[in-house]
Amino acid sequence: MKLYLLQATDLVNKGTGLASKFLDSAISYAPKVIGAIVFYVIGSWIIGRLAAVLQKVLYARKFDPSLQTFLVSFFKILCLVLLIITIFSILGVDTSSFAALIVGAGVAIGSALNGTLGNFAGGVMLLIFKPFKIGDIIEAQGSAGTVIEQSVFNTTLLTPDNKTVILSNGPLSTGVITNFNTHGNLRVDLTMAIAPDMSIDKARAVATDAMLKHSKVLTTPKPEVSVMKVADGMITLAIRPYTTQADYWDVYFGVQELVKNAFDANGIAGPVPHRVIISK
Repeated sequence: MKLYLLQATDLVNKGTGLASKFLDSAISYAPKVIGAIVFYVIGSWIIGRLAAVLQKVLYARKFDPSLQTFLVSFFKILCLVLLIITIFSILGVDTSSFAALIVGAGVAIGSALNGTLGNFAGGVMLLIFKPFKIGDIIEAQGSAGTVIEQSVFNTTLLTPDNKTVILSNGPLSTGVITNFNTHGNLRVDLTMAIAPDMSIDKARAVATDAMLKHSKVLTTPKPEVSVMKVADGMITLAIRPYTTQADYWDVYFGVQELVKNAFDANGIAGPVPHRVIISK
């Protein structure tokens, strides 16, 4: 009987000791836990306010909507990760392992998505610096067309022959981009040849009048007609009307027809190929 009493007393003493230790630990950690909770609440509120400010700044600077969403989300996630690491540090947890884990994950993801991340980075640069926008006619990476879609990974062009070309933003952001819409109007570059015995002044006047008859050719800047080359039994003229972006291809094809008909009506002949045959 005494043995049972001794065992029961020992268990009670151990339980009391464990409860006392737990209570002491709770009392010692309570300020840290309360501080961590308060820090999380305040930190979350600050992150939300900063994200709202960032959203307003991006909107005011007219960043692309998709880029706005991504940057704000990325900012909030990054700040939240830093907040959680700081809270663990407040609770006395060693955060060096967390930092090493994040760095290792970043390296692994970067290696696996090398090309994709390059396209993403290029897309972000294009959306920030805006070398072109939706609706612009550009030439890049060996393709020319109207920009119909721009994302953080790819840019889509619609070519004059109604083909869709998808360009990766990585090479696009580091290559040469020719934007035909920067100055608000486009010069249409055409060439037409006349016979070498024709009057250049007359051909220039006839071509200029013909171009101005096209309803979509701008009067300012005035259409230009210049001698490009005198060779190969012909005079090559540079025919250069100006128009708006939307009317580029209409002017491109329509002016050639107008000038050709005007040349025929005014007796301005085109070059006639000659072949010299020497017999021995």
